[in-house]
Amino acid sequence: MFKYIIARTPCSALVNGLSSANEGKPDHALAMQQHLAYLDALRKCDVEILLLPPLEDYADSVFVEDPALCTKHCAIVTRPGAPSRRAEIDAIEPALRRFYSEDKIEHIEAPGTVEAGDIMMIGDVFYIGLSARTNLHGAQQVIAILEKYGLSGHLITLEKVLHLKTGLAYLENNNLLACGEFLTKAEFSHLNIIEVPESESYATNCIWVNNNVIMPSGYPITEAKIRDLGYNVFCVDTSEYRKVDGGVSCLSLRF
Repeated sequence: MFKYIIARTPCSALVNGLSSANEGKPDHALAMQQHLAYLDALRKCDVEILLLPPLEDYADSVFVEDPALCTKHCAIVTRPGAPSRRAEIDAIEPALRRFYSEDKIEHIEAPGTVEAGDIMMIGDVFYIGLSARTNLHGAQQVIAILEKYGLSGHLITLEKVLHLKTGLAYLENNNLLACGEFLTKAEFSHLNIIEVPESESYATNCIWVNNNVIMPSGYPITEAKIRDLGYNVFCVDTSEYRKVDGGVSCLSLRF
């Protein structure tokens, strides 16, 4: 179960965020409304939310999932692969200190790069995607840190998607939501894989929070499959975040 959430108010510079979506620039006012609805959905999941102020110098800073990984034993301050995001770590570390003692906050060092959107937790095991943003040096550092705390990590090679959790979401209870290249990976063959059709691939990026699933709105096939598994589902509109390559999981740290 998760007790805490860290999120950050979107800055006005979000309109200039990194993007490969070709869907135009986000509407900041609408993004603010959508963020408030996202926080409302989280509040219904019985968690305590720490909402951080906007960082106007960092367009993508609303995506707090990437500069840190929070585990039950330690937090890891990452080193984002996108150079424009690298300084976000200086702003996330003070927030982590509210929940972790100084000796439980670890750091990824150069030449390693890691964005935690590439890391998926299943119990005490963490799967780390090797992507354009997370390199082998960084992933090996993550695994070494995890093993120091009795946890473990495994490498997953990505072929198409930006981040590992672009195409995967673990919903607990052995259920893995997956799309595209992840449907047949041997590393996940022991799980109950729920296939997301390519036409709804964006819906794969959703989050489990205390027996609830928060997912993007507008994906009825995937929503029905999740509801059939017995989860309570909250759908939130994330259209403005999709324009800058973001999704539901990117908007929070959950631990």
